[in-house]
Parts: sequence; C-alpha cells; structure tokens
Amino acid sequence: MPSKYDVAAYVWPSYTGCEPRSRIFWPGGMGEWETVEKRMRQKPLWGMRDEADSIVMEHQIDQAIKHGVNVFIYDWYWYDNRPFLEQCLNDGFLGAANNGQMRFYIMWANHTATSLWDLRTSHENTPIWDGSINFEQFQVIARRWMERYFCRENYYKINGKPVLCIYDMQNFLRGLGGMDGAARAIEWLREEMAKTGFAGLHLQLIKYRGESTFEHAKALGADSITHYQNVHYTRPGCDYSDWLTAMRAEFDMIDRHGIPYFPHVSLGWHSQPRFLKPQNDAMASCTPENIKKALQLAKDYIDTHRLSPPLVTVNSWNEWTETSYLQPDDVNGYGYLEAVREVFCDQA
Repeated sequence: MPSKYDVAAYVWPSYTGCEPRSRIFWPGGMGEWETVEKRMRQKPLWGMRDEADSIVMEHQIDQAIKHGVNVFIYDWYWYDNRPFLEQCLNDGFLGAANNGQMRFYIMWANHTATSLWDLRTSHENTPIWDGSINFEQFQVIARRWMERYFCRENYYKINGKPVLCIYDMQNFLRGLGGMDGAARAIEWLREEMAKTGFAGLHLQLIKYRGESTFEHAKALGADSITHYQNVHYTRPGCDYSDWLTAMRAEFDMIDRHGIPYFPHVSLGWHSQPRFLKPQNDAMASCTPENIKKALQLAKDYIDTHRLSPPLVTVNSWNEWTETSYLQPDDVNGYGYLEAVREVFCDQA
C-alpha cells in the first residue's frame, strides 16, 4: 500500500569515484566506500556500488518506494567556486529511468569541508574549503538550482513552491555579511524565482541546539524548520530510549516557538568509522524495533498537528560512516526499511 506520508531520507553523495576532487579524502577512487570497507563491521547487503551509476540508483529507488521512502533530500555542496559531489544526484538519481516515481529536494550543505573525511588526518579536522559564500557566488549557485533542479517535475514542492533547505546558518550569515546580507540574498532569490515563473520559494532551515534557529527563521521569513541529526540537540553515547525521550522534549519545545516544524528521526550515531582514535559516542540499542518507535513518534506528531504536507525527514538513506542509514546491512538486514514500511505504509 502506498504511503500517504512524505518520508524524506537525506542522501550523502560520497559513495562514488566519479568526483575527481574526492580523491584527496579517499585516494582509492571509490569515495567513502573506502572508509566503510576498512573500518566498519557492518557491511551493505547491496554491496559497495557506485551511487552515481543510474542502474544502481534504479534499484535503490525501487527499494525505497517499496518501503515507503518516497523523497530523497540530497546533500548539495559548493566549494571553491564550483559544485562538489554532484554526480550522485545528476548522473545517478536523475539518470535513473524511474527517477520520476520519486521526488527530491536539495539541502545545501554549506558547512566548511575539513580533513574529517580523510581517515588519515580526520583527528586534525583541518579546514580544506570554506563553506561560506558572498552574494555574487550565491547568485551563481541559486541560478544553478533553478535551472537544473527546481524546474523539474519531481522536485519536491510545498504549496507549489520548491523547497530549499539550508544546513549551516552561521556560515550563510558569515559569507553574506550578517543577517541583513542574508535577508537580501533570500529576497533576491524569491524575486528571481517569481520572474522565472515559479510559484515561490519554501525556505527550510536545519535546527541545532539553542534558540538561534528560531531567530534566523523569523528574520529570513523561513517557511519551516527540521533537523538533520539528533546529535545536533542531544548527546550521543547513550541508549536509543534516551533519544526517544529527548525527541519528545524537542518536539514540545519547538511547538512553543510557533514556527512550522517537520519532525525528524535519526537512526543512530557512531563516528568511529571516520577515526583511527577511539570515539566514545556510540548509540546503543539502535534496533529496528526502537527505530520503529521513533518513526511512530514522528507520525503521531504529523497527525496531531495535521501537517500539510505530512513530511518527516530521516537521517539517513546512506550515512554509513556516521552509522545512521536505512540501506540494508548484514546485521539488521532490511529491518530499518521494514520499520518505515510498517509505520507509514501499513497504517496509511
């Protein structure tokens, strides 16, 4: 049974060797699969396949839809005046013959790129590319979004407006000279989209700890907020049941601010695969049964708030090296995907 809900999973587009600049992080030429192969006990049931390959993505789209995941949110990068890791979206997803069956939107991952991605130097966390941009670069980027993505029939829209999610508001403000510059950039984008015939822009922000996201959302006229990862507001290294408690408290706190919120579910967290030194941040009990409870909590939030659209964001489709992924592995099999199907399809 098809889902009546929009289950949107973030996609980390590093699992390809097609991006030449990625070799400074993963010299083996297979993207971050190199780290998965070397450092992870869990292994993907589908194999370490190139996700910039349209045939590979046809299979993944089929499996996602079968289990109720009907939206992909692609992490989208721009460093050093050009795109980075666009191949998984452009060649893989958009090249797949069945991509029209699934919607997608962009989360601009405008954080600074560091040596975190390089297993050899991850502990240094040295900046490689600055994620902040000025107004002129923002114009170049925004036109790329409009011409290549927003105009597509299967681009995810709310009330007819393409959704743009911004990850790092601090970098956004820094590059544009503060809130006035950021507001000018967003107003320019809205005007340009209107000139081009779009119904408008749905601006979505990622929430972190504290109150600043609410302030930014109000100042920019943002339409909604969501999360990218539970570790952005609560601690890792605990039991998943503690995360469930933290999710309820977070949902209640957000409600008090009156800004539209689409609930988020993270499947877990453990950053150890990216580090040679021990990282004591592993989440315990990230079982399909507990994930199902978190998904049910998000569904209940959607239902009680009568959200339109009925959207939930999930971390993630394939964040293997952060140990938060829906793709099947050799430990839980299809358990996480089955949990999505059971909550959002069987009860639809």
